[in-house]
Amino acid sequence: MVLHESAEDYLETILILYERNGQVRSIDIVNEMNFSKPSISIAMKKLRENGFIRMDVNGLITLTPEGREIAERIYSRHKLLTRVLEAIGVDPKKAEDEACKIEHDIDDDTYEKIGAFYRKYTAEQEDA
Repeated sequence: MVLHESAEDYLETILILYERNGQVRSIDIVNEMNFSKPSISIAMKKLRENGFIRMDVNGLITLTPEGREIAERIYSRHKLLTRVLEAIGVDPKKAEDEACKIEHDIDDDTYEKIGAFYRKYTAEQEDA
């Protein structure tokens, strides 16, 4: 299934918030993403209907295994791409913003090659 960039962003945000706070509610996503409550409500309903999240009776949101896999893949890309951009001299805030754009569109093979290059680069820097 191909997900829209926005759905990937929601799943990534849920993962980040869970790692930060140990739990996630819709209002946490509203505050983190600066979107309206109705927009988040609609998005959470779609993610729930598609089997990416669960919401309990107390409103706590958890990722399903499929949702977690997607979120971890996107977040991993985000972190690596941010580090690569910072390593080439991009301002950290701009690197963060740019990585968010790139993480959704980059081909898996290209991403793997960037990762291999970065690992080699950082290993060489440590040896120097």
